Amino acid sequence: MYMLKRCIVWILLCCWVAAVANAAADKSVAPLFVGGNFSTQANVSSDTKVFDEKARDAEVASLNEKLKNRQFEDVIKRINELTSKNFLDNRFPLLNRFPLLLAIAYDGLGKYDEVIYSAGQAIALAPEDSRPYILRGRAYLQQGQYERCQIDAETALKLNPSSRLVASLQEDLREKLRLPKPKPEKPVVNKTTKSPTWIILYLLAVLAAILLYVYWRYEDVFRRPKNAFSRREVEVKEQYDFLRQIGEGGMGTVYEAYDKVLKRKVAIKRVRPELLRSAYVREQFLAEARLVALLRHPCIVEIYTVIESESALYLVFEYVDGQTLETRLDIDGRLPFSKAKQIFEYVCRGLHYAHEQDIIHCDLKPGNIMIYEADKAKVMDFGVAKKLADNDTGARTVAGTPAYMAPEQQKGFMRKQSDIYSLALCLYEALVGQVPWTVKGFDIASKKIVPASKLAPFVPQEVDALLADALKEDPKERIQTIDEFWSRLQAIEPMEEDLERTHY
Repeated sequence: MYMLKRCIVWILLCCWVAAVANAAADKSVAPLFVGGNFSTQANVSSDTKVFDEKARDAEVASLNEKLKNRQFEDVIKRINELTSKNFLDNRFPLLNRFPLLLAIAYDGLGKYDEVIYSAGQAIALAPEDSRPYILRGRAYLQQGQYERCQIDAETALKLNPSSRLVASLQEDLREKLRLPKPKPEKPVVNKTTKSPTWIILYLLAVLAAILLYVYWRYEDVFRRPKNAFSRREVEVKEQYDFLRQIGEGGMGTVYEAYDKVLKRKVAIKRVRPELLRSAYVREQFLAEARLVALLRHPCIVEIYTVIESESALYLVFEYVDGQTLETRLDIDGRLPFSKAKQIFEYVCRGLHYAHEQDIIHCDLKPGNIMIYEADKAKVMDFGVAKKLADNDTGARTVAGTPAYMAPEQQKGFMRKQSDIYSLALCLYEALVGQVPWTVKGFDIASKKIVPASKLAPFVPQEVDALLADALKEDPKERIQTIDEFWSRLQAIEPMEEDLERTHY
């Protein structure tokens, strides 16, 4: 009997030890990583320090004040200090607000990888809060991960249907994907309630009487032959005062004008009517002009709007008070290399931005490079620009100025490398004073140009190699990107110049 009792005691003791071990194991769960983002069930370590209520509120208020003042680096530094000391919220240790504040700070600095990570932490700690989903969705949008952005936006919308931030995020996503705006929902009409028949007949009779009166009163207007664009022609002249003609080219005439509505100077190009006789060509030109109007860059002359008129189209441009590179060369003959390098830095920046949007200028020449202030420059007149389609080798249309067109462009095949060819011709003309084809000694058979360093003083020989590589006949052998062209040009140091010999 004594042995039986002793066995029972030992069995109960073993069961208690096993239960204690299982409970300890359940409290220690390893961190979990889902989809590359942080998600964890964390346990508070024995050396964790906690805020009392006043200290917690004061710390959060201080961090929020720094965020309002855009002191993002200070916020990140402070949170990392607190986190390293294991400070947690006293009442809700797993729902502390540090990850959310970190995500906001990283968003202010544009560090989108850190935004995604910190927002993921905040979501793991508070999955019912819509704010970290919005922050992470906007970071995904900036990185081009549109599907993930859409998922976070939809989740945030479910959590907070009235959030303006979610609506703004979805609007930005639609603009990136070029999706149409959602149509407003039509109010549901109760079909069970019908208006009496006599009311409908009465309203129809009144409407017919009004239409007859209008027709009788303005009969001469209805019978008068009228062009569809005549009213818009009047509106153009009413809104803009045409001050003077400032240029003329193959595409049309350019005027300096004053916008009476917005109180500012503008440049207006009136496209030649003969270029738009075909309705198809007119529509194509409108589509391309509206596309280029989306370009927004300090080194590109902005297109404000496109207006259809009775006899032509008007392109309304930003007005730049300066002179074109063509005019500068007419006055000075050529430019010293140091000046040309400074001007072409801005040209390269503008073309790089356009190429990033898959838009080719197609008509780059000295007349389309506007110089202003202290040798700053803007690229203008994207009027014949083309947008490359996916998997397309080039737009098949002959457009541009023949003297500056690449060989493939003359055959109707335009690529980004075509702009690089034209850019090199502009640089050669800026340094020498004329394009290579008009220089004495140009070899027509081999199309070998005379090096610029032999024609103009103080031009480094490295420029000759750059121009030779940019003017290759085969676009595949040519310099491939604007970045490569500028990096090579930037690396060339100007020679010590004699001002009396470089300015004439």
